[in-house]
Amino acid sequence: MLRKLLIILLVFQFTACAGLQQVVDYIPLPTTVGLPNTDIASGLREALNVGIEKQVGKLTQQDGFFKNELVKITLPEELKKVDKALRRIGLSSLADEGLKVLNRAAEDAVKEATPVFISAVKEIKFDDAKTILLGNNTAATDYLTSKTEATLYQKFQPVIKKSFSKVGADKIWANLIQKYNKIPFTKLVNTDLTDYVTTEALKGVYKMIAIEEEQIRTRLSSRTTDLLRTVFALQDK
Repeated sequence: MLRKLLIILLVFQFTACAGLQQVVDYIPLPTTVGLPNTDIASGLREALNVGIEKQVGKLTQQDGFFKNELVKITLPEELKKVDKALRRIGLSSLADEGLKVLNRAAEDAVKEATPVFISAVKEIKFDDAKTILLGNNTAATDYLTSKTEATLYQKFQPVIKKSFSKVGADKIWANLIQKYNKIPFTKLVNTDLTDYVTTEALKGVYKMIAIEEEQIRTRLSSRTTDLLRTVFALQDK
């Protein structure tokens, strides 16, 4: 009899604790849950700006693109045959230089265009900031991309074109294409490298911003301001 009574008491205690836990789970979180959309939006903008400062800044250094496998610009598909053909006839060093200057142009261009990205972040409207905050680890960057990519392309392309000339990429690739087109039985190539590098450089910028956003979301130590700590506490689980 005593044994049965103890079992009943244990079951009651367990179910009571489970019920209490359910009640606790439904208690609203303090302070952060009540943050207005404007404050959350400010926190998201700050996270994106930190990404530009800490991660995109790395791209502006020499080899920022070229030695970063996450964003390194490789040849477009139609130019891989050019690279292969030139190496086959002993022009490997020229082919190597051609690849390097594409990345050099991106590095130089991002340096000049960084204010464009900062301005884009400042002007972006987060219509439902809380939904974005509670989204995946790159939700803010994904939103920034969807809202700014087309506009930034138009602003970024002339900078890339200028950088092509500055680092000598235009002349190197004119020489490369000319030599390739003289190889017997090859199909003539005339690729718009400015368009290609602009697109790839933008992808690299967004990817590096996303890396910093993910760190802010997953590492408390990456939340270096009161605003970041307050806002991103809301999405912690």
